[in-house]
Amino acid sequence: MNKTRLVAFFEISGSVLAMIYALLIASNTGNEIIGFSLLLVSALLFAAWAVIDRRWTFLLLQVFYATSAVIGLVRWG
Repeated sequence: MNKTRLVAFFEISGSVLAMIYALLIASNTGNEIIGFSLLLVSALLFAAWAVIDRRWTFLLLQVFYATSAVIGLVRWG
């Protein structure tokens, strides 16, 4: 897979998972574990994109989101 296709995959899948995460958390329907798991996967996908494109500030943001996801998983798990 070339760089452009890989970045597109990380960008699209990370975005979709982040949107589903936001809807699950906002719905307050007891799906917090699934939601925070999706946030973690989304952050990892975005982090891979950041490394490929050498976007270090964006990578730092993904570390923050991944940490938030782990805190959410611990708190709600």
